[in-house]
Amino acid sequence: MSAAILKSHEKDLGGGFVVRRLLPSSVKQTVGPFIFFDHFGPIDVAPDANHDVRPHPHIGLATVTYLFEGAMDHRDSIGSYQRIEPGAINWMTAGRGIVHSERTPADLAGRPHRTHGLQLWAALPKANEEDEPGFTHTPQADIPVVTLDGAVVKVLIGTAFGQTSPVRTYMQTVYLDVALQAGQTLRLDGLPAEAAIYPISGEVLVDGVALAPHTMALLESNAVPVVTAGNGPAQFVVIGGEPLDGPRFIFWNFVSSSKERLAQAGEDWSAQRMGQVPGETEFIPLPKPPARPAPQFL
Repeated sequence: MSAAILKSHEKDLGGGFVVRRLLPSSVKQTVGPFIFFDHFGPIDVAPDANHDVRPHPHIGLATVTYLFEGAMDHRDSIGSYQRIEPGAINWMTAGRGIVHSERTPADLAGRPHRTHGLQLWAALPKANEEDEPGFTHTPQADIPVVTLDGAVVKVLIGTAFGQTSPVRTYMQTVYLDVALQAGQTLRLDGLPAEAAIYPISGEVLVDGVALAPHTMALLESNAVPVVTAGNGPAQFVVIGGEPLDGPRFIFWNFVSSSKERLAQAGEDWSAQRMGQVPGETEFIPLPKPPARPAPQFL
């Protein structure tokens, strides 16, 4: 079925907002350009909960936010504001540096609600690590949807099943959201050199082998997996792309092909030289670096 199975580990981002993290791992740093994979929820958010993500910086990557339930307000240091809702793809290019926050919208604050989604980071090619920062919102209505026998495939990023997403990327990238009816199968032809499958809900079998919840199946290169839903409906995502042009170093929210660039980003953040999110005043101090030199995998 796969070259390896990645198990998630939980991370508390603050305020009891717990995510399950799959990438990076000691087994594989990236799948295509994707160097970070967080799954949060489904969470029943209490009225007094504070799951806001305060202003924080990034370099050398693009954040890719996708919701199944709930909503969040994105603001960043280049002046972008966007309410993020289910089904849309929100791609923020950090490049040489950007600061952003993700907060509960006013109409949901203080009210019980549910939140569920994925946040991925795509490492930028070396030639684009210092590009100008940017933000692009692609609404659900613009995402191609392919309806097959017993399956619905949303082509969030890249090309699949004869459809191409309008989301622009820096290298070959694939990101699919697939829903299968009970007992139905889907053959995944034409996957890129690196690809992985992650179950969202229901029983997902890859080549007849059940994929446990909160685990990711790394596929063999040139594999053509057959995915089956068990006794009930199932949902899963497929990610991948061409191999990244070399390993990356990671420290906190920074990704780079250069350790020295990470150090510079840390100095810039501490000196508050990376910009500010309009209307935001909170500042998160730079975490202490690890006692030992940071490895390429964290």
